[in-house]
Amino acid sequence: MATHVRKKIAVIGAGFVGSTCAHWAAAKELGDVILLDVNDGAAKGKALDLYESSPVELFDSRITGTNNYADIAGSDVVIITAGLPRKPGMSRDDLLATNAKIMKEVCLGVKQHAPQSVVIVVSNPLDAMAFVAKDVLGFPANRVLGMAGVLDGARMKTFIAEELKVSVKDINAFVLGGHGDTMVPMPRHCSVGGVPLLEIMSKEKVDAIVTRTRNGGAEIVGLLKTGSAFYAPAASAVQMAEAILKDQKRILPCAAYLEGQYGVKGLFVGVLCKLGGSGLEQVIELKLNEDEKKGLDNSIKAVTELVEALKKLEF
Repeated sequence: MATHVRKKIAVIGAGFVGSTCAHWAAAKELGDVILLDVNDGAAKGKALDLYESSPVELFDSRITGTNNYADIAGSDVVIITAGLPRKPGMSRDDLLATNAKIMKEVCLGVKQHAPQSVVIVVSNPLDAMAFVAKDVLGFPANRVLGMAGVLDGARMKTFIAEELKVSVKDINAFVLGGHGDTMVPMPRHCSVGGVPLLEIMSKEKVDAIVTRTRNGGAEIVGLLKTGSAFYAPAASAVQMAEAILKDQKRILPCAAYLEGQYGVKGLFVGVLCKLGGSGLEQVIELKLNEDEKKGLDNSIKAVTELVEALKKLEF
């Protein structure tokens, strides 16, 4: 009988986002989880604490903490959350230099010990960090993705459900473009129980939701005062990981390395992606109207500027 090996998920960074990724992944029994952090005690302590919840929650995922990259060998998916979080008044871009340095170190470890993995980048500023990751890893485009669109789309769905007082399960919505102030929510493509959103909600309300979605991260940073969002970002990264680990062929908005789609080459931009066993299996290109195209071009310009700034840094 062939031996069946459990899937393996490495989560790099044992802060709030990383430890919550480990939590969601274990609770869904996606595989065994390795939680890695430069702070060995934090990684081991959180991993052990989470593992000790398995008899209560009845999941069979083994969770291990470490500070040694050799322990991530054989990982199917690597989720990178390492980096400094945003503080009030900071833009995602303020984190550029520090997090680029951290991303480079992390990716050198991943390249050496998990060279066959699919990598999901969560660290901010997202589109630039995904660019650094791909550059350092040297992986093909299908195996490096950024998590942004699932989160931004989830925020938009939450706000729509709240406004219409309906189940979140019946809402389809997504966001394109860079992860930040220039993101492009797509109300024209949103539906509630299959009915186009624009048929059941006034333009003013839709516009307000679009604005709130764009500022979704900043809203939470402003409320927390000492950190940034972690439950929804972690759930979003794990949804991407699940689609890959289970070869689900799900259509999810992700930051993907474009090779000509939407007229863009060599940049990570938020687009609709088909995620399956090999990672990114297809970029789904939409016909955009004038406004959407303008929004996406503006977003691409912001990502380009970020990457240009990145190239000037020594890291």
